[in-house]
Amino acid sequence: MHEIVLALRNSLRGLVFAVRSERAVRQELVLLLLALPLAAVVTEKLWLRVGLVCTILLVLTAELLNTALEKLADHVTPEPHPRIGIVKDLGSAAVFCALILAALVWGAAVAERLGLL
Repeated sequence: MHEIVLALRNSLRGLVFAVRSERAVRQELVLLLLALPLAAVVTEKLWLRVGLVCTILLVLTAELLNTALEKLADHVTPEPHPRIGIVKDLGSAAVFCALILAALVWGAAVAERLGLL
């Protein structure tokens, strides 16, 4: 049980750091808070609500991993470096893919709700 508490503490410390230092993380947390009630408006099915919220959690997860990658890259070499730049771009591309996924899922759910599908 002690290990679980330590792991939770580490996770919360990382989340707090990300919220304080990364605007994108703050934006995605606001999006997550908005997604919770909006999912209930978009669909009546519980599993679809969960799926909608999970897409936003996936975006947040990708953003946190991208932030970790960028912090590590900056620690390795604070100066601009072409290979480090590619690594950072790959992390950014992962966030972009997660955002596209979320937009597609939410768009389909809203379109279905409006009777467009």
